[in-house]
Amino acid sequence: MSIVKEYYQHRHDEMLAYIPSDATRTLEIGCGAGIFSAQIKDSLGAETWGVEYQPEVAALAAQKLHRVLTGSIEDTMPELPEHYFDCIIFNDVLEHLVDPYSVFVQVQSLLNKTGVVVASIPNIRHWPEFVDYTLRGNWNYVDKGVLDRTHVRFFTKKSIIATVAQCGYALISIQGINPHYSRMQKIASLLSMGTLADTLYQQYAIVAQPMNNITP
Repeated sequence: MSIVKEYYQHRHDEMLAYIPSDATRTLEIGCGAGIFSAQIKDSLGAETWGVEYQPEVAALAAQKLHRVLTGSIEDTMPELPEHYFDCIIFNDVLEHLVDPYSVFVQVQSLLNKTGVVVASIPNIRHWPEFVDYTLRGNWNYVDKGVLDRTHVRFFTKKSIIATVAQCGYALISIQGINPHYSRMQKIASLLSMGTLADTLYQQYAIVAQPMNNITP
C-alpha cells in the first residue's frame, strides 16, 4: 500500500473545533495529503497553506490547498511570509521533530498580531501505553499511535504546559481528546485521587498565543 493511502490522509476531525472561526489565512505544518486544511478551506473560505516533508504526499496536498511547500519546516521557514497567518496548525507533528522547541519558537514570526497556534500532541501517559510500560515493562514501537516508531519526542500534559510557557506562549486552552474509556482506568483515576486522570486521553489539543502579542 502506498504511504499516502492511510498514514498521511488522517482527517483530524476532532481538531476542527479549535480553529478560530474568523481565520482567513492558515498554515498547517505536516499537512499530509491536505485533508484537514481542505476542510478549513471549504468551511471558512480561508487561504490555506501547508508544509509537507514527503514529496509524493505534498503533491496531493497541492491539489487541494492554495500553496504547499515541500520539505521540512526548518528548511522551508525562509519561504513563509512573516506576520501573515491567523492560525498555524501542528496536528500530531511536534513529536516527530528532533527539536520541536526551536520550531515552536520560530513560527511565532509567521503569526499576525492576533494569530494562534493550534496543536494536537500525543500523551505518553495514555492508559493502554501507560499500563504496558509501567506494569508490563514494555516499550513497543508500532506503525501509528502514541508509540509511533517515527516519534522522537514524547509529552505529558504537564510537559506540554511547561513547553508552551518556555517557548514564549500563553496557553489559551488545553483539552484532552480521543479518550480511551475503560473500567480499570476509571478505578485507577479514582484511587489515585485524580493523579491518573490524564491517562484517559490519547492526545491533548492546545490553543496558544505568543506572549508578545497579548495586550495587557
